[in-house]
Amino acid sequence: MQHRSGSTLRGVITISLMTLNVIAWCTVLLTVALLKLIVPLQAWRRPASRAMTALAEGWIGTNNAIFRVMGSLPLDVRGLEGLSTRDWYLVVSNHQTWVDILVLQAVFNRRIPVLKFFLKQELIWVPFLGLAWWALDFPFMRRHSPAYLAKHPGKRGEDLDVTRRACEKFRLIPTSVMNFVEGTRYTEHKHAAFKSPYRHLLPPRRGGTAFVLSAMGGMLHAMLDVTIAYRGAAPSLWDLCCGRVGTVIVDIRKRPIDDWMSSGDFAGDLAFRNRFKEWLAGIWAEKDQLLDRLLS
Repeated sequence: MQHRSGSTLRGVITISLMTLNVIAWCTVLLTVALLKLIVPLQAWRRPASRAMTALAEGWIGTNNAIFRVMGSLPLDVRGLEGLSTRDWYLVVSNHQTWVDILVLQAVFNRRIPVLKFFLKQELIWVPFLGLAWWALDFPFMRRHSPAYLAKHPGKRGEDLDVTRRACEKFRLIPTSVMNFVEGTRYTEHKHAAFKSPYRHLLPPRRGGTAFVLSAMGGMLHAMLDVTIAYRGAAPSLWDLCCGRVGTVIVDIRKRPIDDWMSSGDFAGDLAFRNRFKEWLAGIWAEKDQLLDRLLS
């Protein structure tokens, strides 16, 4: 395990600075969000949304400055060429730890539009952050178990409705829609339970990706296929704050979004569903081989 030496004192300082950063930026962000809610004029709402995006970028930028000063998040990034804050992107990535989100924000801040994640409904109650995510139009999803859906069949498709409404908002200003395609964080237990055909990855869940592509129509300019590699066990937030994370490799591959990907019916067209499955499985097999090389 190739962690650098770190200290508890460094961790306390880093997480304290991050907490103060959240409070400072979110206070201003929520003030603008409240004004956006109160004033119903469309001429005001779009500038307010742009102002909140700038505030979010400032918040992330300050976090990144904290990481640089504390030496917490060393990055080796490949593939940032040709990106723009004026384009719409679908960003997909493997997922191992909550640190992935901080890594992605550090890599993409002010290089593409602010990343919009699909979040569990319970996360709206996280102090400061939950309201900030709500203000920035992050979609909150209710994840129902199969047993719950069997008793409440009317709840089926609820997540798809949330996705559709979120994607309508994303049409207003350039947006990066973030999707962890595996649907959950990788662990050895899940890898065995899902009988994954990949060495370093869980099987991709195709429905969410297909639906975002369909809902966004021809608006998305490209898909950014991101591979995050940690040499050793996936770090926790505390590991990051204490400076116990070795260099994180981030590989970015810009892939075209062909017309067929956004024009098919994933739910109702078996031929389209099989074609989409094969396309995504090919990307995942390539990502697995890349992780083999990066981690060797």
